[in-house]
Amino acid sequence: MADFTAKDIQKLRHDAGVGMMDAKKALADSGGDLDQAFDLLRERGQAKMAKRADREAGEGVIGSYVHIQNDRPVLGVLVELACETDFVAKSAEFKQVADDIAMHVGWSDPQWVSRDDVDEDAISKERKLIARQAETEGKPAEIIERIVAGKIESWYAENVLSDQEFVNTERFDGTVGDMVGALGSRMGENILVRKVARVAVGG
Repeated sequence: MADFTAKDIQKLRHDAGVGMMDAKKALADSGGDLDQAFDLLRERGQAKMAKRADREAGEGVIGSYVHIQNDRPVLGVLVELACETDFVAKSAEFKQVADDIAMHVGWSDPQWVSRDDVDEDAISKERKLIARQAETEGKPAEIIERIVAGKIESWYAENVLSDQEFVNTERFDGTVGDMVGALGSRMGENILVRKVARVAVGG
């Protein structure tokens, strides 16, 4: 069985702008090698651009969302969506995605933008809590590691923006990371969420 992780799949999906199954198959076919998997996707016509993640994203826009309740704003979100060129930054689709992500953040309140941002202490604490819970429930030691791995993936999906399922499935069915990757594929640029700010009344 090829040696690769869910994080490898997520990275390849982002870099190549492809779906989960395409990324998983390419990694399986390449023996878990990310570079070879990317090349396979290019050969198959699924990733036509050079690695976008290696290119500088120095342009972009600020997406925004304000939630009104009882005729007053009670929640505001700003999202920096970065890209490579001013041309893409000015496109209506790019601006719409930035606003869509801001709306999603208003609903989901993620703790981190990407897995790379997650504090190692937070991951370690969560792993220990899950392991202790499994031990308390009498789970066999040999499967506790698998339980921890599975629940950590769910924890990422709850707390990390790129791993969260986008709230409006009618507009996009997949994670926020998938949506950004798909936009990057269509635009042919390295596109990423760089910063997020969420402010709520009383929050």
